[in-house]
Amino acid sequence: MRHTRLVRIVVLAAPLAFGACSLKSPPNREQLAREAMRNTQVPPAWTKGTSSPEAVVADWLAGFGEPRLNALVAEALEYNSDLSASAARIEQAAAGLKIAGGALTPAVDVLGRANHKVKGGGSTDITGAILSASWEIDVWGRVRYGVRAADEDYGSAQADYEYARQSIAALVAKSWLVAAEASLQREIARDSIGASERTAELARVRSRVGSGDDRDVALADASLQAYRDTIRQLEYSREQALRVLEVLAGRYPAATLDAATTLPVLPPTPAAGLPAQLLERRPDVFAAERRVAAAFSRVGEAKAAQLPRISLTAGLSFVTRSFYVRESPEKTSAAIGALLTWPLFSGGALEGQVDLRTAEQKRAVAEYAAIGLKAFNEVESALSAEATLIDREQLLRQLTVENERAVRLSEVSFRVGKIDQRSVLTDQLQLYASRVQLLRVQSEMLAQRVNLYLALGGGVSPAGAGAPTAEAPVGAPQSAAVVVSQQKR
Repeated sequence: MRHTRLVRIVVLAAPLAFGACSLKSPPNREQLAREAMRNTQVPPAWTKGTSSPEAVVADWLAGFGEPRLNALVAEALEYNSDLSASAARIEQAAAGLKIAGGALTPAVDVLGRANHKVKGGGSTDITGAILSASWEIDVWGRVRYGVRAADEDYGSAQADYEYARQSIAALVAKSWLVAAEASLQREIARDSIGASERTAELARVRSRVGSGDDRDVALADASLQAYRDTIRQLEYSREQALRVLEVLAGRYPAATLDAATTLPVLPPTPAAGLPAQLLERRPDVFAAERRVAAAFSRVGEAKAAQLPRISLTAGLSFVTRSFYVRESPEKTSAAIGALLTWPLFSGGALEGQVDLRTAEQKRAVAEYAAIGLKAFNEVESALSAEATLIDREQLLRQLTVENERAVRLSEVSFRVGKIDQRSVLTDQLQLYASRVQLLRVQSEMLAQRVNLYLALGGGVSPAGAGAPTAEAPVGAPQSAAVVVSQQKR
């Protein structure tokens, strides 16, 4: 990264050295938000949940208290192929910055030649070398705009990587919850099978003594087979969730991963911060902001390309020649000069380049608005879902208690012959459905908590999770340093 630091120093020093025109600054975050989201009035507080200026949790994964989950997330952050591709994009952006910054320094070339010619009875030897150098004086900022655009691309790639890390961690956590939920549903189905087997045996006893009929036996056996089929489906669902986890971690999808069979305890509700703080905290929003800045610089680069270019040149040559019998003395020469290039006519290509870059800037602004609104919506949706799920869990707990009581009463009534098999099966199905719904809501509460952490821009730093070392872009706002510090954990 030494070359990158040198490029950035030259970016700042070149205008001072040559008195070149200063670059126009891209819009800051407040200006960009006003321009991009003209119809969006950001409220002082979230419409659901609680708002406070407290900092969002820095490492939400630790709140679940699952060491195996922490280790699996660390493994995914180390070996996930999508994340590796995102890390490679950082390296690409760093290389692009190095390439763009090379135009700020003099270009030096060496040409050497050695020749021996024999014709007739004579010979001629020519040996020489030419050292040439050229340096474009970036009067209008064309080169500096290009370097700054590359620098913004670099910052954007860093932020994209951080958001990819958080997204991978969230996906691992939610897949872990799906596997645990499938295991618990399977246990509920097994309990229901036990109850169905007892009911089926009772139906057979009643049929033998004449107080029941074969229809009750057939209904009990059909219910038993239905629960067995449900178990098989749940086993398949758990296997699929395990395969998703294994692929995320870069493993072969063999469905042999040792995942949890119980749900973790729901962590406390995190501080949600304020809506106005969200745009400066989310890595994906920051990445979009840097893309707008890069597009702005490329417009300036395209406009400056229409103006004259001035380059300083220098050359030093050394040539020796020798003839048959007599040798001439060595000859050395040096020269300095300047080169002016003015693109007077390009068939509209340069104007079209300005139009193209301007359109790219408009698209970047629109994409920034879309990502910003998506961020607001994700937070509000997660807060709203959490409030709704808390109420539903209380209702379903009570519903399950009442259904358990109804099943006990119906089983007693069936034994004494007051009701038939259908009434018992109906109550059992209702109990099974309420237990599954309660489990589904409890699992969804955990998943929505993960969604809330991700929506708020909370950090993820499990032990052993590596990330490429990167430097903060020149002139980047404070949030860029936050992104980089998260990457270095």
